[in-house]
Amino acid sequence: MAELRSFIFIDQLQPQTMCYLGTWIRGALPRLNQAAQIVEIAPGLDIEPLTDVALKHAEVRAGVLVVERQFGYLEFHGPVGEVRAAADAVLDALGASAADAVAPRILAAEIVSSLDDRHAFLINRNRAGSLALPGESLFVLECQPASYAVLAVNEAEKAAEIKVVDYRMMGATGRVYLTGRESDVRQAADAARRALGEPAVTGGGRR
Repeated sequence: MAELRSFIFIDQLQPQTMCYLGTWIRGALPRLNQAAQIVEIAPGLDIEPLTDVALKHAEVRAGVLVVERQFGYLEFHGPVGEVRAAADAVLDALGASAADAVAPRILAAEIVSSLDDRHAFLINRNRAGSLALPGESLFVLECQPASYAVLAVNEAEKAAEIKVVDYRMMGATGRVYLTGRESDVRQAADAARRALGEPAVTGGGRR
């Protein structure tokens, strides 16, 4: 029987979160403020019949359909009502509820104040989003299951004026890189932690 690893509803895709998705997805491009649903499942191949259910049940568009070695991923988007209807159909096909999904767990979460120029250079060698600049503060987060990274980023972007440098939502763990002014980064970090079910942290970061 398939394991529901994550079942994430996003009410409104934020601009940077949406645009970052658009840099690598091979399906339909999402639009600003559309709702989205992300499903992560094991074994990975079981995502194929669930995609069939979602697309035939409601007027939604699939942006992500990926089968990895262990896990399968589906992202679809559209109007809120249509996304919720398709999501309910997926749960019915699984014989599951959203509460059956694996709870997110934060493995690491740190703030680095005032990035060194050499550190910023190294980060930018591997990023797919905005540039990290020297002097900005950096928030990094690692979580399981991986797909919760997109929820953390979307909620962080709602909460503060930050830059999305990178996020990875597939694989063994999810990773998030955000930069900006120290106060904004701290606010965004708190929002990301809350989104994944952990309390906000207001203490100092690392220098």
